[in-house]
Amino acid sequence: MRYLITGGAGFIGSHLAERLLDRGDHVVLLDNLSTGSVENIRHLKSNERMQHHFDDIENRQLVAELVDDADIVVHLAAAVGVKLIVESPVRTIETNVNGTQMILEAACKKRKLVLTASTSEVYGKNTNVPFHEDADLVLGSTTKGRWSYAASKALDEFLALSYWKEKRLPVIVVRLFNTVGPRQTGRYGMVLPNFVKSALDLAPIQVYGNGKQSRCFCDVRDTVESLIRLMDTEKSIGEVVNVGNTEEVSIEELAKLVKQRTASSSAIEFVPYDKAYEPGFEDMMRRVPNVDKLHSLTGFRPQTSLNEIIDRVTTFFRERNSRPATARMASTTAV
Repeated sequence: MRYLITGGAGFIGSHLAERLLDRGDHVVLLDNLSTGSVENIRHLKSNERMQHHFDDIENRQLVAELVDDADIVVHLAAAVGVKLIVESPVRTIETNVNGTQMILEAACKKRKLVLTASTSEVYGKNTNVPFHEDADLVLGSTTKGRWSYAASKALDEFLALSYWKEKRLPVIVVRLFNTVGPRQTGRYGMVLPNFVKSALDLAPIQVYGNGKQSRCFCDVRDTVESLIRLMDTEKSIGEVVNVGNTEEVSIEELAKLVKQRTASSSAIEFVPYDKAYEPGFEDMMRRVPNVDKLHSLTGFRPQTSLNEIIDRVTTFFRERNSRPATARMASTTAV
């Protein structure tokens, strides 16, 4: 099979490409390197079954050509991270909505299967935990820029499902819950890599808010396994599916766990949301997936323990920090 992965030089995209190549598939990556990195795919560039294009998803001609050559399109390109979303709401909306529209339009001409990545953020302020795929989406006011990401990804879902219902374009929508692992950085506010990096640097581990908000963290290997199984399952077409781990932890407890497992002497500091992001910032207290639908469709549930995930991320940062300074600089540069 030949896969086109948008956002292919990103954290999840690079791991998915690696896994597909390992099983013998052909992979084409498209990434503008705004949040992805050449370093993520450097070890794959010598593979004769992998091609890459560093260009924008708005390049209509290129996208049309790449989609035409692909058997399956995995649409991962998006604005990512709370910090980036708060600082660049226009970019967030335009990147997510316009990019998805471009992919769906191109894929529809040749009826190519599209798996598009959404997010647990779309559940918004819904408090009916764990979240089921048919639950109501409860978003905050449009005056709160924090919700622009959730709104844009919800629109992406509506677009994808409309293409399926009206034009019979085969689509699968996955709602990802905090995927983490090696090669993820904290540049845009990702909590676990930021905690681990601070702990290893013996810098304060900064917890935003009161730390009582809880999340579930899914190892990137489990996310990739879920995506591949869904794409290999015809019953997944036209469905919205949660992908995540169900092991819940408060952010305060996560900070303590990271400190413990890295044997760090870092202090844990609490930073008000208004200072961390913007005045009036709103957050969700709990975000826990129900993954019964994923299991029913694929027979798989993400189960990598949080301890193992933290250890894997810690090993990644330790190995990166042990490299020469020039190599470390390259790994954090998106060009």
